[in-house]
Amino acid sequence: MAYPLTPDQRSLRARLAAYTMHGQGKTNTAAGTAKFLERFEREADPDNKLSPEERQRRALHLRKAYFARLALRSAQARRAKASRPTPGAPTQATH
Repeated sequence: MAYPLTPDQRSLRARLAAYTMHGQGKTNTAAGTAKFLERFEREADPDNKLSPEERQRRALHLRKAYFARLALRSAQARRAKASRPTPGAPTQATH
């Protein structure tokens, strides 16, 4: 009989699978990564009027802004989660 896995066990199982897959060389994400990064160049120069150097410079800043925004949202989510009371935890009584 299989028992349900805890969140930590599921995470460990997924990490193990990823390590195994990468160790066997079964991943090639270059095409997907290139396509993802192209979006920043298209956003920086939708009409393709800039020089390649200027387009890349602007795309770099847009990419940095994208990841900084993700980091901000992640920090906000962690802070919100930390401030929520833990279910089943004893509460402090006020007098």
